[in-house]
Amino acid sequence: MLAFCLCLANSTTEAAERKGQAPARVSLTLIPPSPVTDQIILDIRAAARNPGETAQTVEMAVYLDKEQPASLLHREQVLVDAYSAKGIAFRWATKGLMGKHRILLFARSGGKTFRARQPLVILPSDVRSTRQLAGAFVDLYHHDEAEGRPFNSELARMTPAQWRELVRAMHAVNQNILVLTMVFQNFTHRGQHQIETEGYHGRACYPSQLYPGRVPITTQDPLEVIFSEADRLGMQVMPGIGLYAFFDFSPGSLAWHKQVATELWARYGHHPSFYGWYVSEEKDGGLGTAEEQGEIVEFFSQFTPYLRGLAPDKPVMLAINSFHFRGAEDTYRQLLPHLDILCPFGFHRMPAGDLPGEQAAALMQSLCDEAGTHLWLDLESFVFRNDNELHPRPIEGLVRDLTRFGNFEKTLHYQFPGLMSSPAMSRQPGGPASVKLYLDYKKYLQTAPLAARTRLHPSRSATSKSP
Repeated sequence: MLAFCLCLANSTTEAAERKGQAPARVSLTLIPPSPVTDQIILDIRAAARNPGETAQTVEMAVYLDKEQPASLLHREQVLVDAYSAKGIAFRWATKGLMGKHRILLFARSGGKTFRARQPLVILPSDVRSTRQLAGAFVDLYHHDEAEGRPFNSELARMTPAQWRELVRAMHAVNQNILVLTMVFQNFTHRGQHQIETEGYHGRACYPSQLYPGRVPITTQDPLEVIFSEADRLGMQVMPGIGLYAFFDFSPGSLAWHKQVATELWARYGHHPSFYGWYVSEEKDGGLGTAEEQGEIVEFFSQFTPYLRGLAPDKPVMLAINSFHFRGAEDTYRQLLPHLDILCPFGFHRMPAGDLPGEQAAALMQSLCDEAGTHLWLDLESFVFRNDNELHPRPIEGLVRDLTRFGNFEKTLHYQFPGLMSSPAMSRQPGGPASVKLYLDYKKYLQTAPLAARTRLHPSRSATSKSP
């Protein structure tokens, strides 16, 4: 019989699961997570995990708001092999369903029944975007000392309590998706290293058993701190699997990423806030030379199925810049079926002779629609000053981008630490300018037409066991 364990906050079931550090036996994931507009197609996924010695049949049903026949959205029976996981997925249009809802998961195996739920707020809109920052990238320590000069010394001193303050500051302004930019640092690029022959000498941001190097930060395991605080607040965390080397999707990079992903899932997969995976290597929008294009397609054609084996419902995300899309369409048609989320950046600063930002965004949206891939925006909340230092971008630029690019399901920004700081934080990387941007954005959030319809503290996800 397949034993289920769901992510029920403050439950004895959760406590027992946490002691064993085992991932939840059943999970429910919405892509994108709440809140969303009524202009999107929601991707609803669920997974069951079997720790037993024999295959087990699991019946799963998903409902909207009430567990009754009229509210059934999807029903499916899956066979979960021993010591493995299996998922289900389906799409559901939000049009005409404005308001507060719950997506309910019913799961049954061997006479045992468990229920999971995710909150869902659907906002009326004329575009896909909520025109809000849904979350942010988070550097635990910026990889480039020159760019990170205004805040790296402060990040290095962050204590566990101060990382928790930062997570709470994000939550206070509805930035509930937290993307850890990279969990290893190795500031080199494709073609500029000899990792295959000399070994990997990057530094980890957590107590990795794979490699001995450590990033110079005070908190020994900031990932555990961030995941646990996000659990408490009902937030979503995507660890950045990287960095092997920027722009490098070679076979050596693939093997390295599989090792790191396996370790991350073993260490942190039990956290309810573990939302998905981010691959940190980035890429130009044109995807490089023909050789590079072939590498990145091959990389994700193998890596995404590998991640599905660990966590079938967790999305895989890649960030690229917005330049040179035109001419790379055929490669995207091969790549995007292996990506759940594409998160491009830089539409407001397209190079001379390239497509205007709106046209580039529209082209990428059409390619993602064709492949069934989700398109999110990585909005830049920084400007370069003083020889490439990263400084907070004036709020007018953020608002302009939020208004200008309305086709993105979710908008994240790069980044929160060093560019935004709450006045309540005892350590404020980036100083007064970061506090100003945080307060300016909070003011925008309180007055923006769509944002005004969303509570600053949305309902937390929860699961529960049937009586």
